[in-house]
Amino acid sequence: MMTDWAIWLVLAGGLLGAELFTGTFYLLMIALGLVAGAVAAWCGLVLEWQLLVAAVVGVAAVLGLRSSPYGRLRQSNSNDDPSLLLDIGQSIEVTAWQAHGTQYLARVPYRGAQWDVELLPGHHALPGSYVIREIRGSRLLVAPR
Repeated sequence: MMTDWAIWLVLAGGLLGAELFTGTFYLLMIALGLVAGAVAAWCGLVLEWQLLVAAVVGVAAVLGLRSSPYGRLRQSNSNDDPSLLLDIGQSIEVTAWQAHGTQYLARVPYRGAQWDVELLPGHHALPGSYVIREIRGSRLLVAPR
């Protein structure tokens, strides 16, 4: 029969294995709590204290991770992420802009199809070379090169 501290370590090892598949640090923080439970068991504390130590250390580790730069969620959306959309950063040629209220729109050939193009605010609508900064549906949002 396994001792209490060995059971805690086996559970922590299982979470470490799961951590390899998820890529987050949160399971690692919970595993730290389980290791703290193993230390409490090795010191001879009863099960209630082992659970309390594991919970306190796990929650503290998760809260510490959340307040660190590694635990903060990225606030950007995927429409402008060049690691997800390979078109971000590519160049297109706009021959003419059409004013639609406060927006400037164009239609250009890109990758073998006609795309709607919108000029990002704060730029002048002149013919020339533009860089794709974001994609919303079938519309390319561009800025001057």
